[in-house]
Amino acid sequence: MANRKQLYTMRLLVLFPLLFAASTIASTIPQACNGYSALCSRKWSNISQIGTHDSAFVGISPFDNQAVDITKQLNAGIRFLQAQTHYFLGQLYLCHTSCILRPAGPLVDYLTEIKKWLDKNPNEVVTLLLTNGDRKSVSLFGGAITSSALNTYAYTPTKKLAIDEWPTLQEMITSGKRFVVFLDYLADTTLVPYVLDEFQYFFETAFDTTDSSFSSCDSDRPKPYTGSDLLPLINHYLDVGAEGILVPDRLALKTTNAATGKGSIGAQADLCTNQWKRKPRVMLVDFFDTGNVFAAQKTLNGLPLATSGSWKAISQTSNIISFFIVMLISLCAL
Repeated sequence: MANRKQLYTMRLLVLFPLLFAASTIASTIPQACNGYSALCSRKWSNISQIGTHDSAFVGISPFDNQAVDITKQLNAGIRFLQAQTHYFLGQLYLCHTSCILRPAGPLVDYLTEIKKWLDKNPNEVVTLLLTNGDRKSVSLFGGAITSSALNTYAYTPTKKLAIDEWPTLQEMITSGKRFVVFLDYLADTTLVPYVLDEFQYFFETAFDTTDSSFSSCDSDRPKPYTGSDLLPLINHYLDVGAEGILVPDRLALKTTNAATGKGSIGAQADLCTNQWKRKPRVMLVDFFDTGNVFAAQKTLNGLPLATSGSWKAISQTSNIISFFIVMLISLCAL
């Protein structure tokens, strides 16, 4: 009986330090917002993001723009998605220019994939820019968003926000309203309050450029625009072709998606910053997984290049805590 009491006491002496160590480690995990604790206190409008241009068109055909699906894009660290829509078969579809040429499924399926990802990642804010090529009513977009249940996450400002009036990422995460959606044409917040008018918040540079040096940062939409009240959205993807048929220039991707050097993300970002006195807030790219887009994003946000992002840190911490749990179970089983 005495031996049993001694063994029980010894277990407690070992268990308490382990429990304390595990709780201490858990309490020191930094709150991460979009992968980095340094971004939590920044306003949504004061963060630069690499976005995936035509994010839904995945594959190896000449008309595809990404190599992996949107879940993998989000898992990799992309937090700004852009997608092209058209009206097809009685509903909104993701189609590259033509739904006969390159359909990628109903919009609601794409939105549902984003919803599932947000469910599993509570500290992330995702922004989506949709194009309305057929100039359909915003109510159709609202219907698709509601059908996917993404409306439960949708951030809905009570008025048109000035640049410095946006909430911080932490505020959006805490409120649960961490999905921001823009529409390029026919947005109407009196009909769907959370679908925001792109050109009330952004200007865009020209798209489908064939200039490998990306030597311009002029506003293409709206045009002319020389103000300071819109955020810069830079179309940084290179096309190649002739006779009006343009496709992504895959051979140039390592240069186009580089962090530095002529024709790189960093070089065009510097050009735009000098011209507009504000860093680009979105830089859309093709095939984001080729090149070094996240190094460019870190530089734009003033983050150290050595920073690995909180996903890795949290994963390592989880492994340590798991080790302690296994130790506790093993001791209790003795």
